[in-house]
This record gives sequence, structure tokens and C-alpha cells, in this order.
Amino acid sequence: MSTYQINVNGKQESVEVASDTPVLWVLRDHLNLVGTKFGCGIGQCGACTIHVDGIAMRSCGLTLEMISGKAIRTIEGLSEYGEHPVQQAWKEIDVPQCGYCQAGQIMTASAFLEQNPTPSTEEIKNAMHGNICRCGTYNRIYKAVEKAAKDMN
Repeated sequence: MSTYQINVNGKQESVEVASDTPVLWVLRDHLNLVGTKFGCGIGQCGACTIHVDGIAMRSCGLTLEMISGKAIRTIEGLSEYGEHPVQQAWKEIDVPQCGYCQAGQIMTASAFLEQNPTPSTEEIKNAMHGNICRCGTYNRIYKAVEKAAKDMN
């Protein structure tokens, strides 16, 4: 086991874990940041999406060594009271059904909109393509991303 210093949601955190521990489990089990969800464990579903230096990445496939020196943001760090425009759009469009994938969806959408603040419908669909919603709320997800883009501009 090694001790790692990591920057999560603007705070320096110290964790003692094996070097090959996935960031997902560090967040959930060691830092009690449980908004990031386990979905598939192979980086395909998007439930575990976080921001690494502003880029949406799957935390189940990242180790602490891979994120050394980088800033991590989880859904808990996106906004303190859910006031981020993507979170607000999610509420207004009433996106969630079961809700399990929503943190990953929101993290993907918010990182995407930081890189592309005026996306086309096709760009939104392409950006959100890697996040799986078992309930099939894709049309509401796309509408919410479009609304958030308008609200951010």
C-alpha cells in the first residue's frame, strides 16, 4: 500500500491504497464520494464518469498512478447545491427515471459543454453516445443538454 495525495473537488486528500486501485473505489470507499456509480467496471457504461483536468473520463479504469498531479471533479464537486446549468436543465426537463446513470450523464454533458458551448443536436448525440441509460431516457437527456447549452450562453 502506498499513500497518495490527490486533488478532488478542489481539496487535497490523502489516501492509502494499492497503486492499482481504481479511482472509482478510492472515491467511494475511501473518500465517501458515492455519487460516482459502479456500472459495468470496464469503462463502457459511463456511470462512473468524473472530470480529470476538465475531461470526462471513466473512473473505473483509472488508477491513482494514472491521475497523479491532476485535478479530479466528481458530481459532488460540480456544484454545491445542484445549481450548475446542466443539473438545472436535468430537473426542468425531468430527465431521470431510475436515476442510476444520471451522475455520469451529467458529468459527461458538463465537460462536453465546457469544450463545445454551442453544440448541434448531432454533436450532443455523439458526445453522450458512450453513456448508457437502462431506462432509455435519451431524448430527454439530449433536450436537457440543449437547454443547458442555451442557459450557459
